[in-house]
Amino acid sequence: MAYGLDEFVRDIKTTLKADSGPGGRKIIRTRMEELLQNKEFLAKALPPDCKDGHRKLYEDKDQGFVVLAHFHSKHRFSPPHDHGPSWAIYGQAVGWSEMGIWQRTDGGTGEGKAELKQSESFRLTPGKAGVFDVGHIHSVDRNADGPCGYIRVTGRDLDHVKRYRYDVEAKKAVAMEAATVAGP
Repeated sequence: MAYGLDEFVRDIKTTLKADSGPGGRKIIRTRMEELLQNKEFLAKALPPDCKDGHRKLYEDKDQGFVVLAHFHSKHRFSPPHDHGPSWAIYGQAVGWSEMGIWQRTDGGTGEGKAELKQSESFRLTPGKAGVFDVGHIHSVDRNADGPCGYIRVTGRDLDHVKRYRYDVEAKKAVAMEAATVAGP
């Protein structure tokens, strides 16, 4: 039997109970890569008629983590942003995502003046996953060659946390709102 969403959720619960820190998130990343090998799961999570945006596949009421499916039918760039007090693990299913890692260089926090410098970038390809810890600022440049789909796990529901998007040229941070879509 293929490793599916139920097994993935079970493993996240077990892992977070044993280690809710960076070590646990590394284990969840490897489980994400295992989940991404399940073609039946991916066909249900990201069907051919999938709407652009993201939708919840699972939300754990006890531990707070959320599993989401993201789909974009064409190129899309998400500027540098953080996940507030949450971590996130992105698992590439379709296309690719160029992930940029950014450092805030002005010493500030929160909204207002914010200067950033990109410190790293790497590409996620189908079957690969990347961890973004609490406080990490990253950008996502999604497949310019066609559709892009990925599975993401967040430590908390981002619809309910304060987080920021960063405008590198204007040198400022602004509060960010989520946009979860309904249905496939």
